[in-house]
Amino acid sequence: MFTTYKAMILSCIDPRFQPIIFNYLKKKKLRGQYSLFSIAGSGIGVTASRFKKWHQTFWDNLDTSIKLHGIKKLIVINHQDCGAAKILNGKKKFDKFNETQIHKASFKKIKKSLRKKHPKLKIETILISLNKKVQKF
Repeated sequence: MFTTYKAMILSCIDPRFQPIIFNYLKKKKLRGQYSLFSIAGSGIGVTASRFKKWHQTFWDNLDTSIKLHGIKKLIVINHQDCGAAKILNGKKKFDKFNETQIHKASFKKIKKSLRKKHPKLKIETILISLNKKVQKF
């Protein structure tokens, strides 16, 4: 049976952020109205070449969510103190600025890919901090 949902959420597997993400989506009145795809690094995990083997799985899942759930929007929720960002950063100094640049790059790349694959799908990209601050990009 075809069920329409408002959005697909792309989020990270980090357990510290699950309650924060849940509460954010509840405030946006999306409870019970989204399809969820959770992977290490969220947007980083589906865009960085270091995690290339994961990319197609995400896009296949998004295609399926569009077909089965009629979603109209992708919400990408990345978070600070991200292990995937640390891996990409390598041996360079890992600070808030460098990490934010990694997140911004993932947002830019996923937006570009989404415009090619699903031009009608809306996208929202956010970065959540440990103190629950939500920053939109």
